[in-house]
Amino acid sequence: MANLTDLVNLNLSDCSDKIIAEYIWVGGSGIDLRSKARTVKGPITDVSQLPKWNYDGSSTGQAPGEDSEVILYPQAIFKDPFRRGDNILVMCDCYTPQGEPIPTNKRHSAAKIFSHPDVVAEVPWYGIEQEYTLLQKDVNWPLGWPVGGFPGPQGPYYCAAGAEKAFGRDIVDAHYKACIYAGINISGINGEVMPGQQWEFQVGPSVGIAAADQVWVARYILERVTEVAGVVLSLDPKPIPGDWNGAGAHTNFSTKSMREPGGYEVIKKAIDKLALRHKEHIAAYGEGNERRLTGRHETADINTFKWGVANRGASIRVGRDTEKEGKGYFEDRRPASNMDPYVVTGMIAETTLLWKQN
Repeated sequence: MANLTDLVNLNLSDCSDKIIAEYIWVGGSGIDLRSKARTVKGPITDVSQLPKWNYDGSSTGQAPGEDSEVILYPQAIFKDPFRRGDNILVMCDCYTPQGEPIPTNKRHSAAKIFSHPDVVAEVPWYGIEQEYTLLQKDVNWPLGWPVGGFPGPQGPYYCAAGAEKAFGRDIVDAHYKACIYAGINISGINGEVMPGQQWEFQVGPSVGIAAADQVWVARYILERVTEVAGVVLSLDPKPIPGDWNGAGAHTNFSTKSMREPGGYEVIKKAIDKLALRHKEHIAAYGEGNERRLTGRHETADINTFKWGVANRGASIRVGRDTEKEGKGYFEDRRPASNMDPYVVTGMIAETTLLWKQN
């Protein structure tokens, strides 16, 4: 008699040309992820082979009950590390039945920016550093911390090893490998400054909107891995008040012109533009970010824009190698861990490549 594990791990290719496509979308809060699965004929090699699909938007905070239908448009496909085989994950965005993007569909606006000829010509690269916190399920307290208590002060935990300094590494490694399996351009992981349960993964360098698609699907995979592990994933930018680092999503950016000789001057001009639109960017860089951007714990104050070489207390950091070589990239350190990658990547491209000062 087959047990549950045997059935979950059934290889459908032995008996059917059908595959399972897990449709993923961003829910009504703008940070929650939803998904549902459908059976399609495989293999699927391009999103154009997939049908649109509908869901009940009144149950996700995205439509009223009297007109609840929202349509999913498949936009990017990835291998499914959970079902494996030819099964796939499908990143979608959301539209009304009339074909209009719903208010929480931030991908639509980003796609317009990334399809602009001036942006396409510059081949924008992004590297996004997604920090996150793991919490004990029943008490919503950091994994590895004594319930209601605190570990020793920050210092020994960043990139650390050891049972008293690193918690949840099995979850982190499972997520890392699952992302590689899925085809996400995940470039690394590390333990972060806040003790034990705060970690980071990096996506990129990836071009244009693909970077944002990959971050969203990497977040989805992490939600699924933590679901199996029985822990809670938090993207709160300051999950624990006090003398602890917050969680961000530092966004590294370069254009073709920045990567070529003379690019350092292009970078400085781009930073000048970012300074002029600081308030607009901060408003779009994540909820609760004022609790994180205090001028302490490797941040610049939320109301102050400054940049510097190798300065982790700046809004924008430029690396030593970029300064030395006269070309490269910069890091926008302002985005919060709960930022929408469609909004942040699109806004950086818009400000640096399309925006004209009046």
